[in-house]
Amino acid sequence: MRAAVVTAFDEPVVVEDRAVPRPGPGQVLVRLEACGLCHTDIHAMRGDWPVRPSLPFVPGHEGVGIIERLGDGVETRWVGQRVAMPWLGHACGECRYCVSGRENLCEKQDDTGYSIDGGYAEYAVADARFATPVPEGIDPVEAAPLTCAGVTTYAAIKNAHVVPGETVVVFGIGGLGHLAVQYARLVGAKVVAVDVADEKLALAAELGADHVVNAALTDPVAALAELGGADVAVVLAVAPAVSRQAFDSLNRGGRLVLVSLPAAGELTVPVFDTVLKGISVIGSIVGTRQDLAEVFDLHAAGRTRVFTQTRALDEVNEAVDEVLAGSVPARLVFTYPSPPVTAP
Repeated sequence: MRAAVVTAFDEPVVVEDRAVPRPGPGQVLVRLEACGLCHTDIHAMRGDWPVRPSLPFVPGHEGVGIIERLGDGVETRWVGQRVAMPWLGHACGECRYCVSGRENLCEKQDDTGYSIDGGYAEYAVADARFATPVPEGIDPVEAAPLTCAGVTTYAAIKNAHVVPGETVVVFGIGGLGHLAVQYARLVGAKVVAVDVADEKLALAAELGADHVVNAALTDPVAALAELGGADVAVVLAVAPAVSRQAFDSLNRGGRLVLVSLPAAGELTVPVFDTVLKGISVIGSIVGTRQDLAEVFDLHAAGRTRVFTQTRALDEVNEAVDEVLAGSVPARLVFTYPSPPVTAP
């Protein structure tokens, strides 16, 4: 099989031939049809974060494909079933976070494309319990971004406890942001989209944003103040200044929802403003299997739209450059023409 492998953090990804893996007990072998390119994958490839993946590894946590084989003991999945391989590749199932419905906070979790090999390959193995079924009728190219970009922004809106009629500002319109706009609208919010690219703001407007702000042309804090301020600010951009801009745009009782993870990300906020205005700062990390199932159900019901462009796996390094240049309006998705496994 072909796989994109990170062999060094300061070198391009290498596309190489590898043996098709075999599923162990409790695992399934998935023939990948598609896998989205998330900015987190780029951080992983470059070793940007304090805990680095062990080299070599295969990135990718928006994988979608067909189950080809079952490992011993798998009874809840079947050969031929389409599943997604999300960031949360495994959790212990026994800690207080897992048993209280917060498995995405499990301290013993394994993360797809980071601590375990991910979806930048024609085949991959996954924990059967965390290989989330994809409903019939959802194109795998659309399902791939929903597996992370969708569930991450869906969980962010849920964690903000948005009330209908509140104003939600989305900072950063792209793979995640264009979905965040839609989820905020679904819960009855007025939505403002902030970005530095007119084409991304045009996409946000097409998806129902009530207002758009080009932060390259105007001070977003001042622009948002003129619109009445924000009740919720969701930070999806990685530029260091954005988080503080989002904080400064909040009304009393506002909620700052931090989602993006800049390589050198630190946020300094004024204590007096935070306390006197009753501001909440919320960290929101991906979502649970239940969240992802809800995201898929919404999409299957026609409530959301996913904007993608496809690339071949051999174009992985060029695709990374496109994302870093900000020239991609929404989500890049790798597609795979791999045939089914024929050997037993």
